[in-house]
Amino acid sequence: MRIEKRLTQPRWLAFAVPALSIALAFGIMAIVLALTGHDPGETYRRLFDAAFTANGALTSTLVYTTPILFTGLAAAAAFKMQPFNIGGEGQFYIGAILAVGIALYLGDHGITSTPLLVLAMCVAGAVGGAAWASIPAVLRAFFRTNEIITSLMLNYVAGLVLTYLIIDSRSYWRDLETFEGQTFPLGKTISDDAIWPSWTLSGLADLVIPLGFAIGIALAVFMWIVYQRTRFGFELQVIGDSYPTARYAGMRLRRKIVAVMCISGAIAGIGGASFEGDFAHQLEPTGLQSSFYGYTGIVVAALARYNPLAVVPVAFLLGGLLSAGYTLQGADFPSGLVGVMQGIILFCALGGELLIRYRVRIGREPRAASPAEPEAAS
Repeated sequence: MRIEKRLTQPRWLAFAVPALSIALAFGIMAIVLALTGHDPGETYRRLFDAAFTANGALTSTLVYTTPILFTGLAAAAAFKMQPFNIGGEGQFYIGAILAVGIALYLGDHGITSTPLLVLAMCVAGAVGGAAWASIPAVLRAFFRTNEIITSLMLNYVAGLVLTYLIIDSRSYWRDLETFEGQTFPLGKTISDDAIWPSWTLSGLADLVIPLGFAIGIALAVFMWIVYQRTRFGFELQVIGDSYPTARYAGMRLRRKIVAVMCISGAIAGIGGASFEGDFAHQLEPTGLQSSFYGYTGIVVAALARYNPLAVVPVAFLLGGLLSAGYTLQGADFPSGLVGVMQGIILFCALGGELLIRYRVRIGREPRAASPAEPEAAS
């Protein structure tokens, strides 16, 4: 048995392999559920109902979908050219910090225009995420430092900054006036004018669509156009396929690396702004750091094969899985089993990617020709 890289990738593989991977995952999950005393059919029904069909299920799914949509787009933007930005988690934090900061500042100075506040939060989040991503970008482009390590370590630095602002200091972001804020370390709540609007579709189980989700879809379309229909996107594809070829063609590799990493960080930062404006409305270090949206976004980007348009449905399905997992937790269904179910699906889906890029051949190696067999060798 040997594994060979495919010279061409048939289009049907891009649909068949993920479908078979998900089917295999549900088959393995059925065995695990049966061994733990749970009816697989009933569990799958509850899972689907909690994610998509129950009252308020779609709204809850969008709550989980929106932040991982942004971090998935951020990972896809960088990985497409192969600078591996693992720092989406930290860039998400920094975007959230600056977005809340500008919302509090403008609110304290009498700015009550919701569109202006939303725009300011998006710009602040994008600037913060891009600035944080520029650190590993510059180190990679000019000093050949491994961006995987530097961007990953910066996640912990951003988490410590977030904790410091709310728990370990009397910063501008911390609530020091209310009784709750004086008793427990809490972040200031942004004004009602800074809360991002949403739309309710009463005919579809009262579905509430947050503004951040709509912005994420618009960003996905914009990224696809840039990567597929512009010279900038063409150069990124060439660089991603072969650095020597791009260098020989005269492409500016350093500038492209810094630009792509900053774009990736800006998208993650807007995700942080969206999370605060749509859902949290205040900095809360413990909950934000326990969600792991940045790391989940890497999985989403990998499952979508770094296609921005494919990131949207993958993020939605994964958001439904996360939402249903938290709904199913209870005395008869422990949280550890939910984690096992999620892990099996992700493991099988990512493992199936191997079959798209490589083929497995089973058989004997070709027999080498002996010196006495020149004709056979020729």
